[in-house]
Amino acid sequence: MNIQKLTIGQMAELNHITRQTLRHYEAEGLLTPYYTDPNSGYRYYHINQSARLDMIHRFKICGMSLKQIKQEFETANIEDIQSSLKTQLDFIDESVRRLNQSRYMISRTLNNYARYKSLPQGPTIFHEHLPPRKIYVHTSSVNFFDQEDSGYEIMLSELKTSLVEKKLPASYLCNIGTIIRRPYIEERMLYSNEVFVFVEDDFEIPAKVEILPGGMYVNICSETIFKESEYAEQLLNYITDAGFIIAGDYICEVIAEFPMFDNLSRSMLYKIQIPVTTKEG
Repeated sequence: MNIQKLTIGQMAELNHITRQTLRHYEAEGLLTPYYTDPNSGYRYYHINQSARLDMIHRFKICGMSLKQIKQEFETANIEDIQSSLKTQLDFIDESVRRLNQSRYMISRTLNNYARYKSLPQGPTIFHEHLPPRKIYVHTSSVNFFDQEDSGYEIMLSELKTSLVEKKLPASYLCNIGTIIRRPYIEERMLYSNEVFVFVEDDFEIPAKVEILPGGMYVNICSETIFKESEYAEQLLNYITDAGFIIAGDYICEVIAEFPMFDNLSRSMLYKIQIPVTTKEG
């Protein structure tokens, strides 16, 4: 093998690329054969041209287009290359951020559907021990129970606006819930003007983040938004009859939403959950 006169096949094999790739680079003005035989017209590469190929591949791995790479070769300016790479790094970081949001949304949605399948359907009261959970809370201008199903949409719209203003990812809009504070629920007053989303441990907005306490909860699920008042009453009656003491705020969490729409209403499963303790402590 004459390393100063490599055929296109030899050059391709040495650099683990195809002949078509070398022809494409030549057509784009990125790499021209080093020598052309005046008699036969055959074109040959010099092995030292592998350095240029390595740089092309390095820039391609960085996400640069062939047009950008050609411009960098023509400019041959370190500052310009640094600037281009920093711009590309910012683009990649943003792409990674968006992909992580997509991954989070997919994982949460799959988990929600799994939870949906495992939870009792209909007016079945059940106990559940839950860990502490972090939530981002928005105080709404409306009371959910004054607006029927539209109250949820109003509160959700305000929550979306709040997330946008805080530059927070829409991927958090997976598990949304409403709160009835403990003093209201102890008086059996269905008043809820707060809506929330569950957030990760690295989420930091101290004024708006709360921790739902871990412990024993009594729960009931429903797929009908108009049943919440009725089911809340059943749950509160059960707590009283069982001798439990309400230990915190009433939470209504949307477990899963489904791509089926009945006229103007969402299709979803939600879980009413109230933390309790026994009278003995």
